[in-house]
Amino acid sequence: MKCHKCSKVATMHITEIVSKDNVQECHFCEECAQKYLQEESFDKEVLEVNLELSSAKITENLASSTAVVCESCAMQFTDFRNSGRLGCPHDYTVFHDELLPYLENIHGETKHCGKFPTRYGANKDIQKEIDLLRKQLQVVIEKEKYEEAASIRDKIRFLDNQ
Repeated sequence: MKCHKCSKVATMHITEIVSKDNVQECHFCEECAQKYLQEESFDKEVLEVNLELSSAKITENLASSTAVVCESCAMQFTDFRNSGRLGCPHDYTVFHDELLPYLENIHGETKHCGKFPTRYGANKDIQKEIDLLRKQLQVVIEKEKYEEAASIRDKIRFLDNQ
């Protein structure tokens, strides 16, 4: 999750009970949480307006996402929100716009920034290019274009020796 005041990752989650029926959750980074807890004159009305605006955006997104249904598994986005699981691999493309904010809040990023397999070695870019050339080589061989296949093979050998 992100901080309500800035764009940093929220590390403090404060739940305020305003009244019996009114509970507010605030998500802050470490710095904003310290300011919030230390300031007695914190303008809670501004916070309430910001929280209402953010909840209105979420409600608006939910309303628009209920119309979208995956053709492969007949899943709706509300089903994902209730269960926390997608029905099939096609759901990532069908619910792309709705999933991005959730993934960003959960992981902090929308692109995978993890580790690479050890077989990639030190130079990942060269290995990626070799993998791409090998796929191209298979396609060219299937089309029986052997001269082109030979040049791709030579490029692969050159990159392997670097």
